[in-house]
Amino acid sequence: MTVLLADDHALFRSGLRAVLDTQADLTCVAEVADGRAAVSEAGRLRPDVAVLDVRMPRLDGLAATEAILAQPGNRTKVLVLTTYDSDDYVYRALRAGASGFLLKSLPPEEMLSAVRVAARGGALIDPSVTRRLVARFAAGIEPPEEPPEVSRLTSREREVLLLVANAFSNAEIAAELRVGEETVKTHVSRVLAKLGLRDRVHAVAYAYRHGLVRP
Repeated sequence: MTVLLADDHALFRSGLRAVLDTQADLTCVAEVADGRAAVSEAGRLRPDVAVLDVRMPRLDGLAATEAILAQPGNRTKVLVLTTYDSDDYVYRALRAGASGFLLKSLPPEEMLSAVRVAARGGALIDPSVTRRLVARFAAGIEPPEEPPEVSRLTSREREVLLLVANAFSNAEIAAELRVGEETVKTHVSRVLAKLGLRDRVHAVAYAYRHGLVRP
């Protein structure tokens, strides 16, 4: 079974590759550091499984998932990895067509098992996330419908909106996303413009009112 790795953290990427290389039935055919490269290599190599980090430069893992699965004749299954246990990421990954959503904290043996399950056509979600989703749907609570204007936000702008709604300052957002404060200010301005909001306070109210974040 062939595997493509895409993660902008070189240490995590090389560590996962080292684990894969110990397995007789798994072969890592490429490792890349951004979403666009992942889409390109997936189209060129047609791996059985692509393991994509959610947060990557140039194109995030969720957008890359959609692009890979939309390629003509695609047979690659996608596993989405993240450090962040977020319901929003889970829903978006599944809507994009991912075969699995896993936390990076998963033990190596379980990560290998997930790759094999995906390659064979199965689907899975990290157990801790699954328990929460099952509880939510058992209670009859479904994720709220997003306003149409939210779709105009880029993935990075959406991240910035959610961080603003969680009371992050520009400096804290810059540290979280590993970008400069001027870049953050630009993203915030674009979010406000696209959503027709006057300021950060209205952005916070908007995010809570439409269920993008919860208290």
